[in-house]
Amino acid sequence: MAQQETDERADEEFIDDTENCAERERAHRERGTARPITVVGHPMLHRECRDVTEFDDSLAALIDDMFASQRAAEGVGLAANQIGVDLKVFVYDCPDDDGVRHVGVVCNPVLDELPAEQRVLDDSNEGCLSVPTAYEELARPDYAVVRGQDATGAPIAVRGSGYFARCLQHETDHLYGRLYIDRLSKRERKRALKMMAEGTPRYETVPNDA
Repeated sequence: MAQQETDERADEEFIDDTENCAERERAHRERGTARPITVVGHPMLHRECRDVTEFDDSLAALIDDMFASQRAAEGVGLAANQIGVDLKVFVYDCPDDDGVRHVGVVCNPVLDELPAEQRVLDDSNEGCLSVPTAYEELARPDYAVVRGQDATGAPIAVRGSGYFARCLQHETDHLYGRLYIDRLSKRERKRALKMMAEGTPRYETVPNDA
């Protein structure tokens, strides 16, 4: 019984991002406007973003636009620099491996460092809206905890497993200037960029020479 009580208290620190997902996502999306997606080579994708310091109406409007942009591009996660905004904030609408839908927003995210004994790698395929039409296998831990703030500045923690864990790690990487292809070998990265060059994005992108 004591162990159970400890586990319940530990659970209290994590937000519940599985309730009313459709309604919350739709409300954001309907208020927002879809923006074009920046792609690999755009300078904003290759440097660390600024911390969010003002949790105001401007941030709320950005979050709405991010949900709208994410839906238009048919993504499961989107970082602010992917629509050209230099701020540490990402949104997600992502299922886990059990098919449970998670919807939320994290500002100023920091990933927990997992102890080695808890680190089980999953080498599934990974893709990115900023590297359109390209996919490569990438080993990542199959469990992740991200800590940060919500849209009001309140501290939050989000945890995920499987595909959702991959999403949390992928989007946090974005805000520190790292794309998933930066974690690949030179050969794999070259192959991914070749796939991108030969493909046609299904959504509007920002030319890097703009």
